[in-house]
Amino acid sequence: MDSLNNSIIWRDVIKYPLGDRNCKPRTQGLTMIIDKGMGLAETKDLLNIAGGHIDFIKLAFGTSALYNNNVLPEKIELARSQGIDIYPGGTFLEVALIQDRLEEFYQLCKSLGFTCVEVSDGTINLEREVRERAISRASDMGFLVLTEVGKKDVNDQTPVEEFAAQIKSDLKNGAFKVILEGRETGANVGLYDENGNFIKDDLERLLGEIEDPRIIMWEAPNKDQQLELISRFGPNVNLGNIPTREVLALEALRVGLRSDSFRITLNNAGG
Repeated sequence: MDSLNNSIIWRDVIKYPLGDRNCKPRTQGLTMIIDKGMGLAETKDLLNIAGGHIDFIKLAFGTSALYNNNVLPEKIELARSQGIDIYPGGTFLEVALIQDRLEEFYQLCKSLGFTCVEVSDGTINLEREVRERAISRASDMGFLVLTEVGKKDVNDQTPVEEFAAQIKSDLKNGAFKVILEGRETGANVGLYDENGNFIKDDLERLLGEIEDPRIIMWEAPNKDQQLELISRFGPNVNLGNIPTREVLALEALRVGLRSDSFRITLNNAGG
């Protein structure tokens, strides 16, 4: 039985307390995992167990440059065989931009089989025209384009109004979704305080500025963050930077098969 069908065997007995998930391929309810260097065997195991619940694999930072030459194309093909988009981390693209090698970077990504790219300026500063050109060129080459807003340095954080303006601009220029920076820690960055909690005023201001929160992919590596977003936006909220070993735990949280989210349905029913 392949991983895409594993979840069917219980469905005649148990209903998901928070309701059904959108089926793949999907544009909402996306799960992006952050891969810091899984080997081929580990990747195969993950996809066998949870491939049906993964939409994007991000090869973190610049780790794509550090794989053995024969491993990277095979890993990319493994992801694609499960209908999963795979892409190198945005920091890697930032290095290409600084070195004026964006076109060559895109060409190599295409030849390796990457299906997606992430345009970001988490570490560098990008002129508006350069960012727009990077997005449009990637789109023209057939990549699915994700962009990211927000800085990685705690001392260089972006005002909420700039977040909102950049999100709107990126979508206008061809981005599929816009990622909100949360790093792999989910703390002291973007909309998170030093304890990993949402800065409530900033969150509400951002939501007041954008028309549809479904355009956002929320980097939310921690369970409490995931639960808050699922509670607010439902099981089909877009979530990213999910640790590779947390895919099924997140999926259980999404559909109410974990105490924290199951409790939502009990509270709503007055139980």
